[in-house]
Amino acid sequence: MKIKNKLIKLDWIAKAQFGVDLRKLITAFFRIPIYIKDLLVFKRKFNGELKLVPSLHDRYASNGDYEHEYFWQDLHVAQVIYNKNPEVHLDIGSRIDGFISNLATCMKVTVLDIREQTVKIPNVFFEQADLMDSSSISGYVNKFASISCLHTIEHFGLGRYGDPIIVDGFDIGFTNISSMLCSDGILYLSTPISNRSYVEFNSNRVTDYKKIIKEADKLNLTLEDFRTITEKGVSDSHTEDPETLMSKVDDYILGFFIFKRG
Repeated sequence: MKIKNKLIKLDWIAKAQFGVDLRKLITAFFRIPIYIKDLLVFKRKFNGELKLVPSLHDRYASNGDYEHEYFWQDLHVAQVIYNKNPEVHLDIGSRIDGFISNLATCMKVTVLDIREQTVKIPNVFFEQADLMDSSSISGYVNKFASISCLHTIEHFGLGRYGDPIIVDGFDIGFTNISSMLCSDGILYLSTPISNRSYVEFNSNRVTDYKKIIKEADKLNLTLEDFRTITEKGVSDSHTEDPETLMSKVDDYILGFFIFKRG
């Protein structure tokens, strides 16, 4: 499993940071013969102008990119919030082209992000803000009954998105986000977790799930739901026994928490 995780990480670095998709590069060579075979069959029967634009991988792919934790996260959390139907929902840094677009089809969403939003999106109200800077969210304290922060807080303080380098950025961000919840407000939080904490600089943090639950308790947040999410889907709820779920985790997994403010 550790070797597999290292290969997955290597593939991500090559693809996301250097623009080289190692898996596609390798498999392309094995798929060229079928492309040539199909081309020759087509050319025998076609007399018009022909341009070669190889699409070597599509015949082997499924009908969508749903073998990814982001897909299952965005779908699951959007459905949970839709069923709750809050009057106002605040999101912090989640994917615009996934989770936010899902929510914006049925409700208005206020979005805070340290990055710019370069286009205006229907039902999405954007404000640029640094969630590690309490002064930038002073107008939002105790204001929201529904807040989401998905696959975002692990980046705080690592400089990846132009944010300042702050070693305890996760803790500061968690405190500031919690402060925006009103009494009985709900926080939907996802972040990489493990049975220990470490930093993959400057990509993200992986946080001990026990630390998150402990810090939440200090912030007067009660754990309402706890699940893990992988490319295969969302786990059953293990709110009462999170250690049972985490005992199967070797290194990294995406954790999903629902907290309620007292």
